[in-house]
Amino acid sequence: MSQMTMIEAITNAMDTELAKDTNVLVFGEDVGLNGGVFRATSGLQQKYGEERVFDTPLGESGIGGLAVGLGLQGFRPIAEIQFFGFVFEVFDSIASQAARMRYRSGGRFTSPITFRSPFGGGVKTPENHADSLEGLMMQTPGLKVVIPSNPYDAKGLLISSIRDNDPVIFLEHMKLYRSFRGEVPEESYTIPLGQASVVRKGNDVTIITYGAMVHTSLQAAEEIEKIRGTQVEVIDLRTIQPLDIDTIMTSIEKTNRAIVVQEAQKTSGIAAEVIAQINEKGIDLLEAPVLRVASPDTIYPFAQIEDEWIPNPARVIEALNTVLDY
Repeated sequence: MSQMTMIEAITNAMDTELAKDTNVLVFGEDVGLNGGVFRATSGLQQKYGEERVFDTPLGESGIGGLAVGLGLQGFRPIAEIQFFGFVFEVFDSIASQAARMRYRSGGRFTSPITFRSPFGGGVKTPENHADSLEGLMMQTPGLKVVIPSNPYDAKGLLISSIRDNDPVIFLEHMKLYRSFRGEVPEESYTIPLGQASVVRKGNDVTIITYGAMVHTSLQAAEEIEKIRGTQVEVIDLRTIQPLDIDTIMTSIEKTNRAIVVQEAQKTSGIAAEVIAQINEKGIDLLEAPVLRVASPDTIYPFAQIEDEWIPNPARVIEALNTVLDY
């Protein structure tokens, strides 16, 4: 085991797969000699050469088209979108081409592409850099959407994503890149896509969340236990598409109460889908409505006020108290 930050675990995963499979390629804006804006690809070009790790022009639409074409030729592209707020420039390649390839070709062709991208708030980025747009990806058939919350998961999930024969959107929360270290095996390992993790066990209420909000939720769970002795179970979705509804329902069968926490704006998000599926599969298990804790339905704010905009432990505790006292 090694102690790694999440960014180091992501680099290690790409290094592992570049060494294992010569069809794996890494490309994007400044990912070569510079190692990317966050240094996620640092040292990879020097190790594997400019033909396998290379810079592209500043044009996300070109990155997407290149990834789709290479995928059709048997390569496994890892295409970095420098910030996920720029995804609209490449959305046609992702949603109209890569996501539909297996269906439109009757299974003759696939798009084994991993689109990596940083996202998320709390680090005072400029406009269009911190947006949480995972809901758009979840609603696009043919895509898998992965959002790790820690270094161990980041490596195992990224390796699984690279080896998957369907396109994967792999989102990396910027605030988690270097905020803490965790134990990560040096050898190769995988974590199945579509499998959630119970990161804290409890019997009274369930929190369902993902990404940076896992840590916000864990803090809230610890605080409310000190205040009123409540045992909170916390589920890290890890993959929002496909969604591991079985793990969610197993928890709700035990706790009978739940909230869903997301950093993205409230309307039409992951939380709404999770709640809809809970209602469809087990509304009779609930002793209170399932509540959402999310950001307001506004444009992502300027840096001066983003800390008030993003959900915090106090807002999570307020929702927990509401469902517990219902």
